[in-house]
Amino acid sequence: MPDNEKNGKNLSITRRQFVEISAASAALMMMGSLPFPGTSAAAEGDILRIRNYSDVLTLDPAFMKSRNEYVINGCLQNKLIDFKPGDKWDWQPMAAEYMKQLDPTHIEFKLKPGIMWSNGFGEMTVEDVRYSFERIANPDNKSPYADDWKLLEAVEEKDKYTGVIVMKKPFAPIWMTSLTGNSGIIMCKKAMESVGGTFTTQPPACSGPYILKAWKPKQVTILVPNPVWSGPPPVFKEIQFFAIDDEKTAEIAFEAGDIDFTRISISSLENFQAKPPKGSTVVVKPSLYYAWLGINADNPRLKDPRVRKAVQMAVDIPSILEAAYFGQAEPATGIIPPGLTGHRDKALIPPKADPAGARKLLAEAGHPDGIDLTLDCLNKSEIVTQAQVIQSNLAEAGIRVKVNVHESGQFWVLGSEKEMKEKVKDIQLITNRFSSQPDPYWYTMWHTKEQVGVWNWERFSSDEFDQLHAAAAVETDDAKRDVMYKRMQDLMEASGCYRFITHETTPNIYRNTIVPAMTPEGVPLVQYFRKA
Repeated sequence: MPDNEKNGKNLSITRRQFVEISAASAALMMMGSLPFPGTSAAAEGDILRIRNYSDVLTLDPAFMKSRNEYVINGCLQNKLIDFKPGDKWDWQPMAAEYMKQLDPTHIEFKLKPGIMWSNGFGEMTVEDVRYSFERIANPDNKSPYADDWKLLEAVEEKDKYTGVIVMKKPFAPIWMTSLTGNSGIIMCKKAMESVGGTFTTQPPACSGPYILKAWKPKQVTILVPNPVWSGPPPVFKEIQFFAIDDEKTAEIAFEAGDIDFTRISISSLENFQAKPPKGSTVVVKPSLYYAWLGINADNPRLKDPRVRKAVQMAVDIPSILEAAYFGQAEPATGIIPPGLTGHRDKALIPPKADPAGARKLLAEAGHPDGIDLTLDCLNKSEIVTQAQVIQSNLAEAGIRVKVNVHESGQFWVLGSEKEMKEKVKDIQLITNRFSSQPDPYWYTMWHTKEQVGVWNWERFSSDEFDQLHAAAAVETDDAKRDVMYKRMQDLMEASGCYRFITHETTPNIYRNTIVPAMTPEGVPLVQYFRKA
């Protein structure tokens, strides 16, 4: 970005136009490698085409890597309850005939009779529910989602279909996270045991309306109706999920008639709203995502908190929002967005950069001539633009940055000790973006000491943070939870490991040949899509 900015005065196009043209050109180059058919067969027929922002890495709910896998699993598997489509956060029964809160630590449920597993594994029972929840809770399995069921005492069986979830203590987030999220997905005990207890891209059994027909790495995941499904007949004869990392590429595919539903880039939102493609609808939802710059506390160059805080001070949030989001996103004050318990009114560090203050901190830390660092980012137009702006910001403070761009399959394991071993400490700066659930617990759970080397790539470590995270989970007084979660974000920011950027917004576009179902933040619930 610095070179482009330097030459900008001699060009007849604006900075905004330059970013749009560059992104569109890159998207066109990528189109040739995508597995789209030669002619469009949109959802007017029996095939539904959905764009996912990354490829499938694993469909095992205990180890899923992204929201895309959750979206696909919504078609393949059941949960006791699911998010209710609409503009208000609520839940509805899925595999459960009913759910009843008996007291603060006991929830009774009854399964709908006749939910069958594919591949001849019989009927879903309470034993499958118990197995699925306990499997995630078991620390020996090292599921990154173990916190969702950390307070699980047992799943008691009354009969084949009726059970009681028993918690050790009241667990405030259970209805909007553990039961409705990926940790609530029910897997077949017998089928899982037949494959050694885990899998990646080939589920051993499915109980949902669809089953997996094919997975073509980095291309497409294809689902077809489940022959043993006993619920309402599936609407589509085939659902195709295309792995398209970049929104600009997805927009071109949509305009060509090759996909029916996709998230679009914020930079394109204004144009699509003013002139949507024929027969399409644009919808904008508030977002639960949060984007930030992570700073690795365990990297030798960043061990000194003064260096980390210099990085924080040198990053200019307004310029990132203008360049990457075209002014259509607000600055984040922390990881928890507006509208949720624990949202802070303002961050500790103002959004505007202070390069002089950053240079002073660097000098105090023994770097009067500045410092060289690396910045890793996902190969997605908005995120690459973020990285370029950050590179430019940091240069003003004497922090010289090399940007490393990664495809999704490489990026999402960079901080994982399981895949990368000791190389995780090589990370210095990283632009990151997480999805979440509508409870603050799901925002803080990824930043505990237990998550270091899993999803805590900044390797942030705070005893007070962990204690507050545990206490807030069992606190039923919302005002007290609010204070706890605000303090946790103060600790994150004060560590020098985080520079909060934005919660974005969620613009989607779809063809009028379908009636989509979405959560209040715009995540597609494809299992509830229907034809117009």
